[in-house]
Amino acid sequence: MNTPTIFSNKQTSYSFQEVLGESLAYFNGDELAATTWMNKYAVKNEKGEYLEKSPEDMHKRMAAEFARIEKNYEKIEIKQKEKLSAYGKERTHLSYEKIFKLFKNFKYVIPQGSVMAALGNNEILASLSNCVVLPSPYDSYGGICYTDQQLTQLFKRRCGVGIDISKLRPKGKSVDNSAGTTTGAVSFMERFSNTTREVAQNGRRGALMITIDVAHPDVEDFITIKQDLSKVTGANISVKLSDEFMEAVDKKENFTLKWPIESENPEVKLEVDAVKLWDSIVKSAHNTAEPGLIFWDKQHKYSTSSVYPGFENVSTNPCSEIAMQGGDSCRLIAINLFSLVKNPFTENATFDFKKFYEITYESQRLMDDLVDLELEAIEKILAKIERDPEPNEIKQIELSTWKLLYETGKRGRRTGLGFTALADAMAALNLKIDSDKALEVIEKIMQEKCKAEFDSSVDMAIERGPFHGFDPETELKSDFVLMMEKEFPELFERMMQHGRRNISISTVAPTGTLSMLAQTSSGIEPVFMLSYKRRRKVNKENENAKVTFVDDLGDAWEEFDVYHPKVKKWMEITGETDISKSPYFGSTANEIDWLKRVQVQSIVQKYVTHSISSTINLPHDVSIEKVGEIYMESWKKGLKGITVYRDGSRSGVLVSNDSKEKEIEEVSETQAPARPDKLEAKIIRFSNNDEKWIAVVGVLNSRPYEIFTGRAEDAFALPSYVTKGCILKDKDEEGKSRYDFRYIDKQGYRVTIEGLSRSFNKEFWNYAKLISGVLRHGMPLPYVVDLVSNLHLDSDFINTWKNGVARALKTFIPDGTSAVDRKCPSCEDPDGLIYEEGCLKCKSCNYSKCG
Repeated sequence: MNTPTIFSNKQTSYSFQEVLGESLAYFNGDELAATTWMNKYAVKNEKGEYLEKSPEDMHKRMAAEFARIEKNYEKIEIKQKEKLSAYGKERTHLSYEKIFKLFKNFKYVIPQGSVMAALGNNEILASLSNCVVLPSPYDSYGGICYTDQQLTQLFKRRCGVGIDISKLRPKGKSVDNSAGTTTGAVSFMERFSNTTREVAQNGRRGALMITIDVAHPDVEDFITIKQDLSKVTGANISVKLSDEFMEAVDKKENFTLKWPIESENPEVKLEVDAVKLWDSIVKSAHNTAEPGLIFWDKQHKYSTSSVYPGFENVSTNPCSEIAMQGGDSCRLIAINLFSLVKNPFTENATFDFKKFYEITYESQRLMDDLVDLELEAIEKILAKIERDPEPNEIKQIELSTWKLLYETGKRGRRTGLGFTALADAMAALNLKIDSDKALEVIEKIMQEKCKAEFDSSVDMAIERGPFHGFDPETELKSDFVLMMEKEFPELFERMMQHGRRNISISTVAPTGTLSMLAQTSSGIEPVFMLSYKRRRKVNKENENAKVTFVDDLGDAWEEFDVYHPKVKKWMEITGETDISKSPYFGSTANEIDWLKRVQVQSIVQKYVTHSISSTINLPHDVSIEKVGEIYMESWKKGLKGITVYRDGSRSGVLVSNDSKEKEIEEVSETQAPARPDKLEAKIIRFSNNDEKWIAVVGVLNSRPYEIFTGRAEDAFALPSYVTKGCILKDKDEEGKSRYDFRYIDKQGYRVTIEGLSRSFNKEFWNYAKLISGVLRHGMPLPYVVDLVSNLHLDSDFINTWKNGVARALKTFIPDGTSAVDRKCPSCEDPDGLIYEEGCLKCKSCNYSKCG
């Protein structure tokens, strides 16, 4: 197999139907996998034309890039080969052909999203890092604005980001400006959240984690801010819990809040009841699955990087599996564990430890190659910034941010090697994932993974050189390294002598999309659902149609079962059709005992240098006390963090914890908040029949307050780059209210369009007033969308306009919010439908519908 050439501008393009056909064949008819790959990872040119036909092309593209880096190191003469590990001495060089076979069919090695989308793709300029942590915002308005700009520059290059606000002074503290006192650290979260939502990432939103130390005086406000699900909708939030705090909770003692947190003589000091603060955290997590809980001392002590000066953990990435110092980044690759099971679902099923070791060893080399590839990507980004026509003072923050990431990445060479399909691997071995035997096997797998990846990193230190500043004395400050000394003594001695290539090595990241492509279970998680029913409308007049039933309207439907891909594999191999006999049965996400979930994560965490992204799914009626018990046990078991999701806890409207049987309450009148003279606005474009239309949505406190729509031509014309501005309310010469729209053009000048109503006919104007009235009086957005969508209007033209307005309003609904009609039309889960990125998606079967 010859190494393919990298993309050129003259490359052949393919039609949507061509690519869909090839991709459906590749995924054996799995339409969800095919369209997901097409939408997220297939290379497209600036016209939106496809330059890749199937994932095979993507894997060739990535393999060529990795092989190029391997070729660079192949030239290095190994003079001390006897110092390498046993496998290192006998292995042959990683060629393009070998790398491609590892990637092919998502069988063994799966680079994660940013790598699949951007590596070798000359059509976009993006980072290959999935995760970035920024330095904490400097405690000043200028510092906060600086961090805000950094977020903008990183989001536009496809990075997820974490920031910590613990260094910002608490509310009421004096400041040297006209305000006199600060509104506090928490007040700036909305600003960072809005930036995350505004910056587009090729069809997806940015991802942000905001953390705060439990000792910060504003921690209570932080904990409760997202109890209002319209607040901070663009970020995940987590509290960094110290051992000191957890011990105070366990012993029912007081705990000291202070600022600055690390100061021996803090300016602010406050004693609080630790149990009351803990109860507030747990109650909020029970209500809305946020804040997340991070056991921060464990994150530091059981790390191979945080013990190094200059690499101390500051915050985590959006999914909490990578804790880093400010100014570092990490890339992710996963190993498909299911493919390492020989004779799956048979009496002869075994895990191939030898092959697993070799694949893990080579994957760690690919991880190190990926650091070089990311450094190249940053060099291209920096060169592009230098070429930009902006004045130096405008692009200085962007330049300094990427230079910081470049230097830190080069010094530490941080990697994030994980895995996926753990649940499928256990089932393929005929084990329930929460059985005692499975726990034993999981520990053996994790031990072998740890040994292989560290052998690889130590061998690379001998061949390529260790990470900058490796120090045996500092290593002994790491509890993880002390574990290695005990469990892998020979490997420990080799590392102490030669160092290792990468400051931190492993993680367990969420693998939702890539597991969909690999058609496996996700990461460390149990399978969510073994099967569900799907319905498809058929022509009952067709003699070949399989009609299951005819509904009240006379439409004929075929109903069929859809199985988790590896459950289907189990059925094919065993000949069984009763899934209650499968090794998956009774161990799905909603069935597995929560204590076993904690045990699984505890075993895996022992051999992972970073952290683990994992969610415990609980029934809707689980008690607050039970949630607190899970978190406390997780801390005692040495976890670095964990998330608990109670079914239905993100309903979009907060409900009380009272009994379901409630007295009928009177309808209460509401008072709409006063409209300011100037209101921030977002522009959303849609089609009304064959015409291009624009919606201008006035936003008050991150929620739609009013809406104006008109044709994109005529008096309402706006340049395509305009996505936001403001709506000004004024009086005309006759004293009537008039609304103008103002935006900033590319040259920085203010442009005002007077009289938004000019492009409205009477009917559109009246409907817009009606919808705006409903919005400003606080009807929950899912219900507003439902109301608009179900208006019965006379003309087709105004009906398509109505659909465009509904689509515009959907973009403001927080991810995870339940739909008004929650029943999934595909699997019929009565509570399945939630909003995600403005689309309806089923949390059970992944059915989705946009528009």
